[in-house]
Amino acid sequence: MLGLYLGDGCVSSHPRRGGHYLRIACANTWPGLITECAEAITAVLPDRSSCRVQAEGCVMVISYGHHWLCLFPQHGPGRKHERRIALAPWQRKVVNRHSWELLRGLVHSDGCRITNWTTRLVAGERKRYEYPRYFFTNTSGDIVRLYCETLDRVGVEWKAVRRPAGAYNVSVARRASVALMDEHIGPKH
Repeated sequence: MLGLYLGDGCVSSHPRRGGHYLRIACANTWPGLITECAEAITAVLPDRSSCRVQAEGCVMVISYGHHWLCLFPQHGPGRKHERRIALAPWQRKVVNRHSWELLRGLVHSDGCRITNWTTRLVAGERKRYEYPRYFFTNTSGDIVRLYCETLDRVGVEWKAVRRPAGAYNVSVARRASVALMDEHIGPKH
């Protein structure tokens, strides 16, 4: 849930009730992800339910409660890429124990698994080669750093490029690293 929040989530206050709403946007394309997001909310705060609100191109999974700010101290005014994003010490311990779950949330919110291709000249003939690859793109340097540190912790090799528009694009393309990601991340569904 932390990965989904960092990618496509926000916390906002309720003006009259004093609590807060957690909102996580999930693309309509991935109904399984929408269900997993709602289940994660219930797993984290069993006494809280979630609802789904259809928006253009996505479903907002929303839950109201008084503890969302405690669970997501990264919340603050403005966009995530315009403010510092750092894990609280207790979050760091959880992420260290559940690194793959964080990576899965980040990839499923701001990443993808694609099949890349290239051509090579072999014995005078041009041949096409296809290979799987993971991408993660985010404009927050802090979130990208957290993603890359976590990849390092689980033994995944990666390369990062900063795009002209300011976004960072992290690629996992080495065969062994892609296999490791496939084993633990799984496809969006």
